[in-house]
Amino acid sequence: MDLRKLKTLIDLVSESNISELEITEAEGKVRIVKGSATPAAAVVPVMPAPAAPITVQAPAPLAEPAAAPVAAPVVPQGHVIRSPMVGTFYRSPSPGAKPFVEVGQTVKEGETVCIIEAMKILNEIEADRAGVIKEILVENGQAVEYGQPLFVLE
Repeated sequence: MDLRKLKTLIDLVSESNISELEITEAEGKVRIVKGSATPAAAVVPVMPAPAAPITVQAPAPLAEPAAAPVAAPVVPQGHVIRSPMVGTFYRSPSPGAKPFVEVGQTVKEGETVCIIEAMKILNEIEADRAGVIKEILVENGQAVEYGQPLFVLE
């Protein structure tokens, strides 16, 4: 990690309400702690763990018939708008306001479809193509992961 990026992270931690930040990247791990006796930032090289041998035993014969296999997750049909970040999903610009989109509504490319709050910053998420909202896959106020499907367009 270069020094400019490290300095920026240290400044962000010192100016924010958080007391600790830990980031892991390919070249190492950085942990920044505000207001402690430990160093402000430490870069620790991370070495990959050696692969352990795996021993597989043959399964014992079943006395009972096996249960039905678990169904695979349903893949939405149509174009999926995915979350570009980790955060909290909101359908409307403020509590009590009308949602940005509803099922059956036509959206244009670039039109705001929701907000994802990440680190107290509200990020407007736009439709990456035009279409009709077929399904809304996330509940208002729900935490979302990077790449998680949010909407299905027809």
